[in-house]
Amino acid sequence: MTALTLLPWVLGPLLAVMTFMFIFRIVLTWYPEVAQEKFPFNLVIWPTEPFLAPTRKLIPPIGGVDITPIVWVGVFSLVREILLGQQGLITMAITASQAAA
Repeated sequence: MTALTLLPWVLGPLLAVMTFMFIFRIVLTWYPEVAQEKFPFNLVIWPTEPFLAPTRKLIPPIGGVDITPIVWVGVFSLVREILLGQQGLITMAITASQAAA
């Protein structure tokens, strides 16, 4: 097993977990009274906030609604599809390396 064949097994779940965390952040925006520094919520806030903070400077809230988690769900979904989709770059590289062997 090469590093190229292990890459989808690592990158796929990582991108899926990050997408799920951003979806959870979307749900959290509906409940502003939730204490985000408390235990179950800070597990989602801590890894996603470094992505959201700079994006909030570029995309301000629209009508009081923070849309930056929606933007990042789209970005992570797009990256996952480009790299690991049926015709993704990594998938095609693995197929080409197996055909050459």
